[in-house]
Amino acid sequence: MARILCAWSPNWAIANWRRRNPSAEPPPSPFALIETVKAVRRLSAVDKAARSAGLFPGQKATDAAALVPGLVTAEAEPQADAGALTALVDWSVRFSHAVAADGPDGLFLDITGVDHLWGGEAQLASDFRARLARNGLFFRCAVADTPGAAWALAHYGQGAEIIAPPNGQADLLAYLPPAALRLEPEAAAQIERLGLRYLFQIIGLPRAPFARRFGKQALLRLDQAMGRAEEALTFRRPPNPWFARLAFFEPISVLEDLQRVSRDVADKLCARLELEGRGAKRFELTFHRLDGKAYPLTVGLSMAGRDPARIAKLFAPKLETVDPGFGIEVVTLTAEEVETVAGRQVRLDTAREAALEEGLAPLVDRLANRLGEDRVWKSAPVESHIPEQSARPASPLKPSQGWDPETPRPLRLFRRPEPLDLVLALTPDDPPRQFQWRKQTHRVRHAEGPERIGVEWWRGEIDAVRVGQVRDYYRVEDQEGARFWVYREGLYEDGVAARWFLHGLFG
Repeated sequence: MARILCAWSPNWAIANWRRRNPSAEPPPSPFALIETVKAVRRLSAVDKAARSAGLFPGQKATDAAALVPGLVTAEAEPQADAGALTALVDWSVRFSHAVAADGPDGLFLDITGVDHLWGGEAQLASDFRARLARNGLFFRCAVADTPGAAWALAHYGQGAEIIAPPNGQADLLAYLPPAALRLEPEAAAQIERLGLRYLFQIIGLPRAPFARRFGKQALLRLDQAMGRAEEALTFRRPPNPWFARLAFFEPISVLEDLQRVSRDVADKLCARLELEGRGAKRFELTFHRLDGKAYPLTVGLSMAGRDPARIAKLFAPKLETVDPGFGIEVVTLTAEEVETVAGRQVRLDTAREAALEEGLAPLVDRLANRLGEDRVWKSAPVESHIPEQSARPASPLKPSQGWDPETPRPLRLFRRPEPLDLVLALTPDDPPRQFQWRKQTHRVRHAEGPERIGVEWWRGEIDAVRVGQVRDYYRVEDQEGARFWVYREGLYEDGVAARWFLHGLFG
């Protein structure tokens, strides 16, 4: 069962305006932000004092000024507020890998399976609110089985921290107003005008008449809140249950401490992977600073694994790039591309510190993480008759089907075939007996072929196929033992000199 935390800030725009303008003293009188909507100046956000004076978002600025003559205003900055919300989503990754923005002033966190890292859902929500409050951002939080229920409780529930028990959200939603269903203001007002002021009155209505009167969207919102219909959230990152976290009583900044906690959090996550018989090919280690900035590091494995010593060793060279600032307070580790791996017998001397790594996989991993994944690869065959298209880069350790032994291909295939000069052949269809390549003459001692290769006419226009696109390939060996893959372009034509090319080298 999913568990969703909804966090909502009633004064998000004003709190961020004050953070962007730290020199501005909080006005003693009511304060509001103003924006232009369809050529009309309206209030976009109001503080607590302005709300107590009867002002509300969407109200005309002239009406607000007439009602509260001492109203202090400033220009709203919706783009800056949206950027701050995106930054908050990235910051919230320390609590859950799956975070979705709920613009303009809230967000959702999928905390399924991670609340135990804080000692429970209530402790997680409390820690989340406390950290933001220390930075001048005040949020209301609610946890429920569905995003709709969590949103309703966060916006209209009683209290700043509400935890709905699993399968127990209906009782908490019963006495909330229709607006808690995230309906359009006109639809919510129409429902209330009919005397339906609480959700328990709506839940008991016949579904078909309710949908005809208020629309299918209202019925869908009700079903989403009650868990009868699915709701897809657009997470900034996909949900990931393979997540481990370490928090520190005192911030850390020394490189040796970063190395130690990297191994500690790897031990924690790899223990879960081993318990479930899983391994991962990619790990992301993130250091969360006191100022809210995060430094993610990523390593990849050529084969799915769960050895914490090996993973920490791959992260070690990258730790020097981390700027701890005033200190690291949280470190998280996520595993991606998780798959089932076969169990293996461990060494009898595991009590010792890590033994020397053995095998090809650790070497490939070190090279790939140091040089880049795109620089460590092997050639894998592709079903194509065209030599230039018959190979592609593949994972170094990924098993692949080999080439046809009856038609071997060179180990080194040139990106573009190179022309040959002074080619001698006894007859037009014979292999060359001598050729010159890069100003050096080669006398052929042995030759095999021809292997005729034409264009793949079935992939394009057959009318575009020309005789000159046919190639006759030969495998030749010169007197020094060097082996070449050469071809003659096109069919023999009387009076036309044959064109020969070198396409690759064997061994």
